[in-house]
Amino acid sequence: MKSGYVALVGRPNVGKSTLMNRLIGQKIAITSDRPQTTRNKIETVYTDDRGQIIFMDTPGIHKAKNKLGEYMDAVAERTFSEADLILWLVEPTTYIGAGEERIAELINKINRGKKPVILVINKVDTLENAGKLEECIDAYKVKCHFDDIVAVSAVTGKNEDLLMDTVFGYLSDGPMYYDEETVTEIPLRSIAEELIREQMLRLLSDEIPHGAAVMIEKFHERRPDLYDIEADIVCERDSHKGIIIGKGGSMLKKIGTAARAEIEDQLGAQVNLKLFVKVRKNWRDNENFVRSFGYDLRKM
Repeated sequence: MKSGYVALVGRPNVGKSTLMNRLIGQKIAITSDRPQTTRNKIETVYTDDRGQIIFMDTPGIHKAKNKLGEYMDAVAERTFSEADLILWLVEPTTYIGAGEERIAELINKINRGKKPVILVINKVDTLENAGKLEECIDAYKVKCHFDDIVAVSAVTGKNEDLLMDTVFGYLSDGPMYYDEETVTEIPLRSIAEELIREQMLRLLSDEIPHGAAVMIEKFHERRPDLYDIEADIVCERDSHKGIIIGKGGSMLKKIGTAARAEIEDQLGAQVNLKLFVKVRKNWRDNENFVRSFGYDLRKM
């Protein structure tokens, strides 16, 4: 049996969470077309006859602008040293921006050839011709040494099997870290928090979701087919609170209805979901607030 920890790294919005969800066959990480959707390292487990892969989806690496941003970057960077194999996800373009340059710097500095690195070119379904893919490969080859290169589409599933075969090919013989039924050890209440935040990302204007967090205050299994959940949506400004609630509570109702459907799908049970909105001014720059939402810089 082969096993190992595989890090998914890349700049914000390259499709890491979408790819991980597809590879394990279940939605665990939230997805959005907004950058910086993932805030914590998320571990998921894939098991088949060949062995076991523990995928680590990381926050997109970017220039930190606040305490929360510092935490997200620290999480991503630490994952480099924990992984047995690194998958660097990029988009199919020859433009290499500051985010990609930073990742290349980290790989060259931290890894130094110690562990395999696979370049995964995502979103190939958007390419007009194969020539563009070759140009992209040539552009990245000068930045790092890659043990392999695989072109995929996280949306359509193109080359999904090829990527999994390639990953297993670079893993060593090892133990089964989890039983074959385990997909993730993320607590259900944490998944519920993220699913609520996902709907905020989908329904609200650009600036608000990144200045908001979700904290479950009550997560009670009343019976096997019914959960009572109460959650606080915490934002940074009074004006944001009004937008999140909406006229007559209309936006908060939309968020709750959509989030409840997602949570019920995860739990396989009915959910009685209540949402409340609170203001904590500039919480992303307050280390105590950042820690209270589960993002602890002291652990990095």
